[in-house]
Amino acid sequence: MEKGIVTCTICPIGCSMEVIGARSSDLGYLVKGNRCNRGIEYAIAEVTNPTRILTSTVRLNNANLRRLPVRTDKPVPKNLMLDCMKVINLVEVDTPIALGTIIIEDILSTGANVISSRTV
Repeated sequence: MEKGIVTCTICPIGCSMEVIGARSSDLGYLVKGNRCNRGIEYAIAEVTNPTRILTSTVRLNNANLRRLPVRTDKPVPKNLMLDCMKVINLVEVDTPIALGTIIIEDILSTGANVISSRTV
């Protein structure tokens, strides 16, 4: 059974929730300590498969700036963050680049694209 303590970031309250695996529950988990229902799904996902938006920079050619800020357009699994960074660190782009331009499509088959966070 999986078990964990999670601090919710869905709303400003920041509930501290306990997540316990429970076969008797429809969701497979019991969540205790939440003040609203919005945190239940978040807490279960945080214990079973935590994800985050990845932000970084890539090398930029033909510009006054040396680096272009980039981010994923969807959260990627936390256990793939270092592998994603290895891929991102190999990339160089040429100007001009528009905000939201896809720099790396479907990074590591996660379904997330790495996009430009700035126009240069």
